[in-house]
Amino acid sequence: MLALSILCGNQFAALAQSPPAHDVTDAVGRTIHVADTSRIVTIGGAATEIVYALGLGDRVAAVDISSTFPSSALATKPNVGYIRALSPEGVLSVSPSIIIATEGAGPPDAVNVLRSASVPFVTFPEARDPAQLVANIRFVADVLSVPEAGAQVAAAVSQDFEALAAIRAKIVQHRKAVFVLSASANAPVVGGTHTSADAILALGGIDNAMAGMSGFKPAVDEAMLAAEPDAIVLMKDRSHNLSDDAVIALPAFAGTPAAAKRHIYRIDGGYALAFGPRTPQAARDLAAAIYPELALPSLPERPWTQSEAKSSTETKPGQ
Repeated sequence: MLALSILCGNQFAALAQSPPAHDVTDAVGRTIHVADTSRIVTIGGAATEIVYALGLGDRVAAVDISSTFPSSALATKPNVGYIRALSPEGVLSVSPSIIIATEGAGPPDAVNVLRSASVPFVTFPEARDPAQLVANIRFVADVLSVPEAGAQVAAAVSQDFEALAAIRAKIVQHRKAVFVLSASANAPVVGGTHTSADAILALGGIDNAMAGMSGFKPAVDEAMLAAEPDAIVLMKDRSHNLSDDAVIALPAFAGTPAAAKRHIYRIDGGYALAFGPRTPQAARDLAAAIYPELALPSLPERPWTQSEAKSSTETKPGQ
C-alpha cells in the first residue's frame, strides 16, 4: 500500500499545505470549528478510504478495525476498535487533532462523549447511492482543506459510476441474489432493503432476492425458498470458513436454484459494503461474477483502487 500513498500523496501533496481554520456542518447539523488536520483518526471504512484517496494517508494517526483498505492502514496505524463499539478513551489516547467518522459510529454514549471533547468530531452520512458517495468525498475534502483534491477524486468516481451505468445497461435479464452478511451453522444473516447489501446489488444490476424484508436479519427457510435466489453472495471475512458444500447444505439455502447450480460468490466485505471511492469497481466486479457470460468490461484503475481490488472477488459459478 506504499504505492497507494505515493500515488495519491504526490498528486495532492501541494494542495494539503497549511490548511486554514474554518467551520463545517456535519451529518447531524453540528457546526464544528476545524483548525488542525495534522493528526486524523478515521472511523469507518469509507472515511479511511476517502482520506487515503485524497492523498492524506500520512496524516492518519489511527483507524478503526473496519478500515481494511488500504491494508497499510490497519497494519501500520493504531487500532481504536470497532466502529459501533468505540471507547472514547481509546480514540482520544492517540492524540488526534480531528476525528472523521461515518454516521453509523457508536455506541451513542461514546459518540456523545467524543462530540463533547475538545477534538473536532465530524461525521458524514453512510452512502447508499452514487450521489451521496460523491458528496461525501467532497465533504471530507472540504473538512480537511483539500477541496481541489476532493474535486479530482469526486470527478473520477463520478466517471466510474457513469461507466458502471453503461455496463449495467448491458444486463437485459436480471438475476436474483441473496447477500449474506454472516454465515455459520446457524441461520445466516442476509440483507434486505435499506441496506448497503441491497445498494451494491442494485448498482451491479442484480435483483435482491430478499427485497421482501428490510434490514439485515436471520434468513427464514421458507422465505428463502420462496425468494428463489439464483446466486448466493458471501462476505469472505464473515463466512466462518464454510465450504461451498456446507453453504448449500444450510437449511436456508438447500433447495434454492442457487444451491442447485452451486452459484456461490465470495467478496471482501469492506470492498462491497464500505461505499467508499472503490464502490463502482466493487459493483462491476460483482456484476461480472453474477453474469460471467456477458464478459463485462472492467472499469479503469485508480490510485485508490489498486492492488487489493483485483483480488477482492472470488467467483465459483456452476462447480
